[in-house]
Amino acid sequence: MKRFISMLCMLAFAISTQAQDITVGLINSLYGDADAAFARLKEAGFKACQTGYSLEWNDATAKEFKRLKKKYDIEISALVYCTPNGRWNFMEGPATIGLVPPINRIKYLDTYKKAIDFCAMADIPAMHSHFGFIPEEPTSELYTSFIATMRDLCQYAKDRGVMIYCETGQETPTTLIRAIHDIGTGNIFVNCDTANLILYGKANPVDAIYQFGPLLKELHAKDGHYPTDPYYLGREVKIPEGKVNFPAVVKALKDIGFKGVMTIECELGGDNTDYVLKTKKYLEELIENTK
Repeated sequence: MKRFISMLCMLAFAISTQAQDITVGLINSLYGDADAAFARLKEAGFKACQTGYSLEWNDATAKEFKRLKKKYDIEISALVYCTPNGRWNFMEGPATIGLVPPINRIKYLDTYKKAIDFCAMADIPAMHSHFGFIPEEPTSELYTSFIATMRDLCQYAKDRGVMIYCETGQETPTTLIRAIHDIGTGNIFVNCDTANLILYGKANPVDAIYQFGPLLKELHAKDGHYPTDPYYLGREVKIPEGKVNFPAVVKALKDIGFKGVMTIECELGGDNTDYVLKTKKYLEELIENTK
C-alpha cells in the first residue's frame, strides 16, 4: 500500500511538472506606469510576459525592469519591437515591414541594435519582431541580401547574449526555416503566432508547430479566420472562436517537447480584461489536461 501511495505521489508530481513546462503569459505593452502594469499582471496570476516598451531604452529603464521582475516574480520572455510605418496588408506590407525591403534596412538596423542592447542591459533573453515578407525564392537578390543583413544583426545579438525570435505569418513555415538555417548564427528562433499563419493564409498552425520543432521558442496564443479578400489579412477573433484548433496546438507543443511560454496576444481593441482572464483559464486547463 505504501508503495502504491508513493507511486501515486510520483505520478501526481510528474503531471504537475509537465503542466508547468508550458507557461501562459501576456503581451504587456508599457506606455506609462510600469510598476502598475506589472502589478496588474501579478494580480491576474501571470508568471510571464512579453513586453513592448515605449520609453527610452537606457540603463535606468533596464534597472527598473530588473527591479519589477524581481518584485513581482514575473519573467519577461522577450522584448517586442516592430518597425514603424508598416502596412499590414498584402499590397503594401512587403515593401514596408521589417528588414526585407532594402530601403528600410539602414534606417531600422540602428533601432534593432538599440533594442538588443536594452535586452542585454535588462536581462531579457530575446528580442522579437516581424522581419518582413521573406521571399520564397532562395536565389533571389532580395532574399540573399536580407539573409546577409539578418546574419549581421543576429551576430550582433549573439555577441551580447541575446536571442532573436522571428514572428510567423508573412511567409510559409518552410521559407522561415530555410532563412533561419541560412542565417546560421545559432541564436535565431521562431515565435509562432497561431493566428497569423491563418490571417496571412500561409499554414495551419498545428502543422507548422511540428515543422518548427526545436526552433520554436515561444508562441502567441491568438485566433482568427483565413483571408476572404486577397488584398487584406483575415480577421482576428477571440479564442476559441476562429480556425485555430487550440487543443491540437497544445498537443503538438507537448509532442515536440516545448517548454516555453504561450503568450496571449489580443489586438481587438477596447478593454479585454475579462477576455484575457477567461482565455488564461481556458489555456491553462488545456495544458493541464492534455497528455
